[in-house]
Amino acid sequence: MTALPDLGGQITTPPRGHLHVVDEPRDVDLPAAERAATELLAALGLDVTSEGLRDTPRRIAASYAEMFSPPAFDLTTFPNDEGYDELVLARSLPVISVCEHHLLPFMGVAHVAYLPGERILGLSKLARVVELFARRPQVQERLTQQVADWLADALSPRGVGVVIEAEHLCMTARGVRAGGTTTVTSALHGHLRDDAASRAEFFALVGGPRGPATGVAR
Repeated sequence: MTALPDLGGQITTPPRGHLHVVDEPRDVDLPAAERAATELLAALGLDVTSEGLRDTPRRIAASYAEMFSPPAFDLTTFPNDEGYDELVLARSLPVISVCEHHLLPFMGVAHVAYLPGERILGLSKLARVVELFARRPQVQERLTQQVADWLADALSPRGVGVVIEAEHLCMTARGVRAGGTTTVTSALHGHLRDDAASRAEFFALVGGPRGPATGVAR
């Protein structure tokens, strides 16, 4: 098994069937982040010496460091000895990310599917791949595409489909304050994109649109 292209995380190759995935290393300076958070709160007119806010800058720094640091994992695959050729779908995988424009969270669920080729994937790893790309400043459209692209390259399936449904606090808690709005994005590869029947089956199973969609609010 050869190493795969770097699509957001570094990949090493332990024994066959396992790909060790780690995100690109970053320098995290928590004391500097804490000082910056203190200055931000003070600049907004808040009393950072009050009992309630005294420890808030430290918590802010630690929270963002956690949200921007996906854990390493092994992308475990197995030979498709039985020749399984139907859709494999994991529904309602939790998604928590941060809007890169306002640094406010967006959260929801991802539905991730693939049509197996020569290998099948350990099911929990679909959630790990979503987390790999969610734990960084993001936009939902890019997150959806990155998950689909990564699985297509890492697994070489006959098709990949990803749908993400999320609520963005930058839209519901500020600005237009459109509470309850959900944004739906999708990305398709291979047979799930090119074959109308397979595409319709995928979207029927996730309860979404019948064709590729992006930025659909409902």
